[in-house]
Amino acid sequence: MLVSTAELMETRGREGVIAFNVITLEHAQGILAGAERAEAPVILQLSENAIRYHGSPVPISAAVAALAHESGARVALQLDHITQESLAIRTAALGFSSVMFDAAASPDDENVARTRAVADEVREQGIYVEAELGEIGGKGGAHTPGVRTDPGDAADFVARTGVDALAVAVGSSHAMTSATARLDVALIETIAGRVPVPLVLHGSSGVPNEDIREAIAAGMAKVNIGTALNVAFTGAVRRHLAEHGGVDPRPYLRDARAAVAHEVHERLLALRLDRGGR
Repeated sequence: MLVSTAELMETRGREGVIAFNVITLEHAQGILAGAERAEAPVILQLSENAIRYHGSPVPISAAVAALAHESGARVALQLDHITQESLAIRTAALGFSSVMFDAAASPDDENVARTRAVADEVREQGIYVEAELGEIGGKGGAHTPGVRTDPGDAADFVARTGVDALAVAVGSSHAMTSATARLDVALIETIAGRVPVPLVLHGSSGVPNEDIREAIAAGMAKVNIGTALNVAFTGAVRRHLAEHGGVDPRPYLRDARAAVAHEVHERLLALRLDRGGR
C-alpha cells in the first residue's frame, strides 16, 4: 500500500523509519517481501546513481510505484541523493512523495541557496524534502570519517532552508561492507534537541544493529540501508553460479531477490524497538 513519506515520518518517527535503496526490480521486490514478512513499513529509495544506471527515471520509477501499490506493507517512495534540480522537481510527477536533495558538495551558502530553492518549489506539490549539511563520511568533503555535524550549524541550516528532515554526520559512512562504525549517540541527542525536524542516518549498513537502536532511541527518525542489500544480492548470485553455473539469469536473480528479502526481514526485526530488537 502506497503512503506518503510525510505520513510515515509523522506516525513512525519515534520508532524509526527504515529506508532501503533500490537498484534493480529484484531489489524492490525483495525489500517489499521482507517488509511484508516483518509486518513493518518501509521507504523505497531510488538514487540518482541508480537512475543513471537505468538511463531514465521513468521506467524504474513506474515499476517501483506499481510494486508499492500492490504491496501488503505500508510503503513510501523517495528519490535519494539527487544533485540535479531538474530531477528533484520531477519527484511528484514520477509518483514519489519525497526527495533527498544533495547539494552538500557545494560551498555552504550555495548549498543553502540551492536547497532552499528546491524545497520551496517542490513543497507546492506536497513533496517532503530531506537534505544534508556537508557530506556524510565515505564520499569525501566535510564529513570524512571522524568529522561530526555541529548542532548549531545543523539548526541554522534547517532554519535557512526550510527542509523537512536533515541527514547528519554522527559516525557512519557510505558503502561500508562490514558493521564496524560507531555512532556518537550523545551527539545525536544534542542535535535532536536543537533541530526541529527529524534526523536521518545515512550509511547505516556499516553500523551494528544495537547501535542503530540506540540512535533511534536518541532521536534518529530515519535510517538508510543500501550496501547491506547489495552484499546479500551479490553473494547469492556468486553462490548460485559457483554451484550451478548456467546462462539463464532467472535462477540466480531469484536467489538474489530472496537474499534481499531475508536481509530486509532480519534488519526490520532487529531494529524494532517495541520488541527489544526482535
